[in-house]
Amino acid sequence: MSGGVDSSVAAALLLKKRYEVIGITLKLWPKSLCGQKHLRSCCSLEDIEDARKVAQQLNIPYYVLNIEKEFEKEVIDYFCQDYAQGRTPNPCIVCNQKIKFGTLLKKALELGASYVATGHYAQVEFNKKIKRFIIKEGKDKTKDQSYVLFSLNQNQLTHCLFPLGNYLKRDIRRLALKLGLKPHQKPDSQEICFVLNNDYHKFLKEKLKTIKSGYFIDQTGKILGTHPGICFYTVGQRKGLGALGKAMYVISLNSFDNTITIGEEKDLARKEFLVSNLNWIVKPQKKIEARVKIRYNHPKAKAVIYLNDRNKAKVSFLAAQKAITPGQAAVFYKNDTVIGGGWIEK
Repeated sequence: MSGGVDSSVAAALLLKKRYEVIGITLKLWPKSLCGQKHLRSCCSLEDIEDARKVAQQLNIPYYVLNIEKEFEKEVIDYFCQDYAQGRTPNPCIVCNQKIKFGTLLKKALELGASYVATGHYAQVEFNKKIKRFIIKEGKDKTKDQSYVLFSLNQNQLTHCLFPLGNYLKRDIRRLALKLGLKPHQKPDSQEICFVLNNDYHKFLKEKLKTIKSGYFIDQTGKILGTHPGICFYTVGQRKGLGALGKAMYVISLNSFDNTITIGEEKDLARKEFLVSNLNWIVKPQKKIEARVKIRYNHPKAKAVIYLNDRNKAKVSFLAAQKAITPGQAAVFYKNDTVIGGGWIEK
């Protein structure tokens, strides 16, 4: 329970279905950090109190679980290391895999609970034909979060509940109002939950020990200027490139020689890329036709996926897509079902 409207209503819906419900808020940051200006109040007293009040209204037990060390290791360190290597991380996916359905699930099972339920807009169901749990898009396509759940394995999916999967967001707010739950008007969280105003530049400056400046180059290798560090850039970025006389974009980042290649908007379009660390919800063939999302808000695009024997795959879009970004996830869909996905390499 984050103190927001989604997790609050999720708890209420589970009670309606006669589940025995326990509310838990994850404390991710120590007090010494929660007051720092670069951090959002993801574990603020206000959020905890909102969650506690909802638990009191629903008459369910409520606990705050301190997992500062696990969050620092699994999410923050990964976030900083990826940026330092010229990649663009997705901490939400890793948090779901390692924290919510990793650390929290383990503790929940130790306490005798059968499931971990969250306010995600997605659906999990058991497919009798293939005898596996599958992830499907939420009913509200504008809020669908199946993309950030692709990395969950079968053991984790066995113990997942997503009570909001078959609801529209507007209906969840109306239900919260009807139930008299305080968070019914609370705005949705945005961007990176632990970075204030999405100012990850300041965050990285404080977390990374060394950040080296380097060169902007064009696609022939010609030096065009200097940059303050590759961790501050991502593929497709336009701002912060200096005065170049025309609109230019980041095309690629090279951590080996600390260079950033820039070019025109047309240079961002590509058809093929590699993915690694694949996770399959539905067991694959050697060649798969699917629709692929290359970031959370990217519309699914038709592609062919070619597997190799090293848990990697080549994705070939039928039509070129812009800003295919190393470090982001590529998630594969058949209709509204997630069949698998992996992490974009290059």
